[in-house]
Amino acid sequence: MSLAHTAAEYMLSDALLPDRRGSRLKGLRLELPLDKMVKFVTVGFPLLLMSLAFAQEFSSGSPISCFSPGNFSVRQAAYVDSSCWDSLAHHKLDEAGQYKVKSLWPHKALPYSLLALAVAMYLPVLLWQYAAVPALSSDLLFIISELDKSYNRSIRLVQHMLKIRQKSSDPHVFWDELEKARKERYFEFPLLERYLACKQRSHWLVATYLLRNALLLLFTSATYLYLGHFHLDVFFQEEFSCSIKTGLLHEEIHVPELIPCRLTSLSVFQIVSVSSVAIYTILVPVIIYNLTRLCRWDKRLLSIYEMLPAFDLLSRKMLGCPINDLNVILLFLRANISELISFSWLNVLCVLKDTTTQKHNIDTVVDFMTLLAGLEPSKPKHLTQHAYDEHP
Repeated sequence: MSLAHTAAEYMLSDALLPDRRGSRLKGLRLELPLDKMVKFVTVGFPLLLMSLAFAQEFSSGSPISCFSPGNFSVRQAAYVDSSCWDSLAHHKLDEAGQYKVKSLWPHKALPYSLLALAVAMYLPVLLWQYAAVPALSSDLLFIISELDKSYNRSIRLVQHMLKIRQKSSDPHVFWDELEKARKERYFEFPLLERYLACKQRSHWLVATYLLRNALLLLFTSATYLYLGHFHLDVFFQEEFSCSIKTGLLHEEIHVPELIPCRLTSLSVFQIVSVSSVAIYTILVPVIIYNLTRLCRWDKRLLSIYEMLPAFDLLSRKMLGCPINDLNVILLFLRANISELISFSWLNVLCVLKDTTTQKHNIDTVVDFMTLLAGLEPSKPKHLTQHAYDEHP
């Protein structure tokens, strides 16, 4: 019998989780994988396109090429290119015979509009970083620690039950005390459950998360409007007529009223416009999917932790509307599943529980570990019958 008890003690000691206090926060993920991907694309892609636009301008020189008259000097030709790029206006005759001016400023503002887009897309990230991350990190640290501690408490409780059973000379006394403890709910540790139930009534994290994704959709819509209204109007405008009768050439009689110019960077402008529309169109369903995840519970994680004596949110049907802070925390617990050492242990115990022959007697990890340690999860039938015979 001593060998069996020693083996049970070793098994229970190995089931205890190591204390990783201090190193746990270093790998804590405070952004969901999809949110991180959206952040890198929405912020990094405009910066990449801006670099492409500046690189093309630096490598190719002037972004426009004007066809100056043949009698112009080199200085005058350079002035024409500079003046036309500064004004960047297309002059054309309308039906009434008057000149109509069409501005081509989106070509000049392209790199700066991309920079403004990257800054705008980073604002939701800053909102989440400063408004939600401090509270979320403390919540995750506490919940992860308590989940692992609750598992360890259950294992230590079984160890203590095993020692009491070994020292008890009368098995009736042990089982009577055990049934009394179960009836009085002494095996439960309600701090974690009450904390999670409290998070169901809190909406700060979920409001910040909804606002973050709503801002992303708003800025994406604004990007569509900007590209559709301004870029589309000059998308195919490669050549334009420029008025050069300004500055040094204002008093020159032989200078023509308009000279033709060509935009050498039109291809880059078109690539940037089309790729921006394509990328943000692909990201819109991802952002909407992030929002829809708040409309359903991650019950798999909760069902695994139903094995803990203090965790019965599902069995008590305490899960109501999923749009609250608890659902956001569950999403981040899923993202930090590697930090939850107890999850893999409980997952294995849930699988083994479904294969055991005494399934109806096993509700918590305490019940299952007492069975593995050689104790019945409930009072043996022969002891129950004996007690009934003594007190008919």
